[in-house]
Amino acid sequence: MKATLRAEFVNLPNILTYIRIAAIPLVMVLIWRGEPKSCVLAAWVYSFATITDFFDGWLARRMGLVTVLGKFLDPLADKLMVMAMLVLMVALNRVPGWLVVIILAREMTINGLRAIASSEGLVIPAGWFGKYKTALQMIAIMCLLVHYEYTVWFFGLYEDRVDFNLVGLWVLGLSVVFSVLSAVLYFRDFFRALDAQRREDGAR
Repeated sequence: MKATLRAEFVNLPNILTYIRIAAIPLVMVLIWRGEPKSCVLAAWVYSFATITDFFDGWLARRMGLVTVLGKFLDPLADKLMVMAMLVLMVALNRVPGWLVVIILAREMTINGLRAIASSEGLVIPAGWFGKYKTALQMIAIMCLLVHYEYTVWFFGLYEDRVDFNLVGLWVLGLSVVFSVLSAVLYFRDFFRALDAQRREDGAR
């Protein structure tokens, strides 16, 4: 039993998750400095950390290393990364606080609903809106980390100055739209599944 638990702690997918969690304070320190080079470096570290989110799940399934610890740590690392970055952005006046409140309130609400669904024996699969929301949040946070204006070449055809903080705000706003829509659909699916379960129990 002890060997199995230890193996869970040190398997490769979970190590990648630890790296993602460890990257959070590093990104925060870099971004707090506020210098353009530090901001770009913070965006690179953040991008690397988010890439590990894909590989840890893929490796766990490919190598047959899906564990209870991994199921707990993987979503926890994702939420910690997003929450830490957004709260810090509010402190640095890069994002309005009300926008972050909506995002965090949605996450806490859906997490609570998932816990209730699990206690009722219900499995509500993640919808595409939720996946779009997650992808848009990652892009938005990366742009907000870069923050400053830079000249960008678009497909090698022309160049223009891009305000990365403004781009990040627009993308984050779009992610909020998908976030709210996915929450509405999750509530709908939850109540449909709960109603179907009770009808089935009543028919027995």
